[in-house]
Amino acid sequence: MDKTSGFKIRGIYKSLRVRFFVIVFLTGLISCLVMHSVILDSYENRAVNVKSTEAQTQLRILANHLIVSNYLQDTSSEVINAELDMLANLYDGRVIVINDDLKVVKDTYNISQGKTIISEEVVNCLKTGSKGTVSKYDQANGYIEIVTPIIESEDIEEEDVSVSGKVSEVVRGVLLTSVSTETIAVTLKILSRRAQTLEIMIILIILLFAAWVSIMLLRPFDRITTAINDVKAGYTDEPIVGPNYLETEQIINAFNALLRRMKVLDDSRQEFVSNVSHELKTPITSMKVLADSLLAQEDVPNEVYREFMTDIGAEIDREDKIINDLLALVKMDKKASGLTITSVDVVNLTEIVLKRLRPIARKHNIELTLESKRAITAEIDEVKISLVIMNLVENAIKYNKDEGWVKVELDADHQFFYVKVIDSGYGIPEESLDHIYERFYRVDKSRSREIGGTGLGLSIARNAVLMHRGTIDVSSVVDEGTTFTVKIPLTSTLALTK
Repeated sequence: MDKTSGFKIRGIYKSLRVRFFVIVFLTGLISCLVMHSVILDSYENRAVNVKSTEAQTQLRILANHLIVSNYLQDTSSEVINAELDMLANLYDGRVIVINDDLKVVKDTYNISQGKTIISEEVVNCLKTGSKGTVSKYDQANGYIEIVTPIIESEDIEEEDVSVSGKVSEVVRGVLLTSVSTETIAVTLKILSRRAQTLEIMIILIILLFAAWVSIMLLRPFDRITTAINDVKAGYTDEPIVGPNYLETEQIINAFNALLRRMKVLDDSRQEFVSNVSHELKTPITSMKVLADSLLAQEDVPNEVYREFMTDIGAEIDREDKIINDLLALVKMDKKASGLTITSVDVVNLTEIVLKRLRPIARKHNIELTLESKRAITAEIDEVKISLVIMNLVENAIKYNKDEGWVKVELDADHQFFYVKVIDSGYGIPEESLDHIYERFYRVDKSRSREIGGTGLGLSIARNAVLMHRGTIDVSSVVDEGTTFTVKIPLTSTLALTK
């Protein structure tokens, strides 16, 4: 068998349609076979019970005749012998009359006459005083063995008048009878053949039903597969719709949610590419204009030349900042496995970051303060968390009013540490709060360009916080100020798994 055939066979075994077909077919087949066996067994048991009851009634009557005619002592009665032979012929069996000495008085087969019979059933019937008829079905040999006591009734003679008139029953012998069940066996064979014919018809119906069920039940899955293939091939990007089962609806809903997510990502990617192209092109255009202006002039004074070159240098710095922020953002898009986790003194880390930013704050006449309520040590990526604090504080300084202030608060509980950056700046309009983490989004574009913002700082900060399984929240009032609250776990799950 080649590999292609092997793959096809494994594919058939893995097919849900084939499994549905096999399950439905086997369920019907097993049910049919069980029903066949139960019906035949029920008939056999019922037929045996009826025949056994009928024979027991005849034998009890015959046992009374034997006592009345004193047959156990004198077997010459032609009437009794005729009754015994007739009963044996009626049931296509054998009747043996045994006296209380276990001697065979009469055998309709004329084989065991005069012999001693020692049988557990016969002995129990005679010696233990068992006066009930006992029957046993021998299915293997095809007969019913019936042990019937021959009971003689005697009056009890007692001097006490209170017990006079009572009757005593004494077992004088036993009728050991074999009743043939050949007619039952023949009937069972006929019923079995008819049942087999009916079973074949039912199995064919079950076969067709199983095939139909396996096709109909999985038809919605075929529609889903076709729709997904159309989306994959690019023929459509519309959500999957249509009546289905609860299970397929869950699959459709999950796929449609994924499709919507992919559309959002695709739109975001296109917008991101457009924004990057625009942001990178703007400084280049400015530099091109400045350079062309210099080239178009003759005998340019040194002061003008220096001014133009200063502007070109500023545009180069702006271009470099955009590229560095983009590279940082790409790194942030990686999974948390990219974190370098160490035990860090958060208060000391924040002091170092604020020390770097104080010259910028002094330049803008901004008061920058740090308030820590307790010592905090956390398992974090020191570089990325310092980037979070730096971006938040730098934004608070740049988008602040003259003579304003920025306050950084640190706190912690038994699970998380908190960084609050509070400023007295211009604030963020409510309609912009949901967009501030989008790449290249600016609340006030003119002011952002003046201070050299790229629109990537908050996106970088948010990604770094998410990599640490933390959260970042914002609240703001226009012309009053903004508060960013960062919550980071003290213990990193990444560190625990190492």
